[in-house]
Amino acid sequence: MADIAIKPVEGEGSKFVRRLLKRKTVACGLVILTIFVLLAVFAPVVAPYSPSKLSIVNRLKPPSGMFFFGTDEFGRDVFSRTIFAGRLSLLVGVAVVTLSAMIGVTLGLLAGFFQKLDTPIARLIDAMMAFPDILLAIALVAALGPSLTTVIIALSIVYAPRLARIVRASTLVIRELPYVEAARALGISTFHIMTRHVLRNLLSPILVQATFLFASAMLAEAGLSFLGLGVSPEIPTWGTMIAAGRQYIGQADWMTLFPGVAIILSVLSLQMVGDGLRDMLDPRLRKDL
Repeated sequence: MADIAIKPVEGEGSKFVRRLLKRKTVACGLVILTIFVLLAVFAPVVAPYSPSKLSIVNRLKPPSGMFFFGTDEFGRDVFSRTIFAGRLSLLVGVAVVTLSAMIGVTLGLLAGFFQKLDTPIARLIDAMMAFPDILLAIALVAALGPSLTTVIIALSIVYAPRLARIVRASTLVIRELPYVEAARALGISTFHIMTRHVLRNLLSPILVQATFLFASAMLAEAGLSFLGLGVSPEIPTWGTMIAAGRQYIGQADWMTLFPGVAIILSVLSLQMVGDGLRDMLDPRLRKDL
């Protein structure tokens, strides 16, 4: 008997990744984002100098083979400081997305699933979204005191209502679907329905929104640091580096150029990935299927 060749079945996950990577903007965004992540993870190895090492002799040196991005007013290597600042920005982005997702998803599920909680939670969300994001973040950091933990908490509180609003709107629709009604009729617990039947169907919009929140959190952290409301000035951040370079913009423009480019590329890469995920996960926007 001849052997029958069995063709392996390609998983849905691998098909989705292949379709996603076919989009040039998404692939470009992932490459840029991967480079930033690798630089942040291996910053102690990649950085040629310590980000806090002072060298007055090398003060305001232009970019060269010794100092790739030049030096600042204290002789510190801008390239090393930019890499370590990216590590902090990514840390803030991950922490803010995680904490805001925990708060936002919980509030959105409760508001969308329980009618009695819908009105008070919805009014709370509307009240918080009535304030501009950066002004609310500044007020919270000023009230709690500038520090890395405060920045993460403040930005999480600011961005949680965005996610809560999306989750609430989707939950209001999903809770009326037949399979949810069937689960209720079978006596399945409310917690099980919310986590297994409702939340699982919300993963796509949550994932897309998380990429945009990641970019917004990194940009907001840079803005707070620029205003002096972020972490300690001794810790390198893109915002503090740009703020320090303002005084030397005509003499040493590289002090603001390279941190600014890093902010632009990191935020742009996240936006490109988020746009690609949104187009792929929303059937109304998918044009390749």
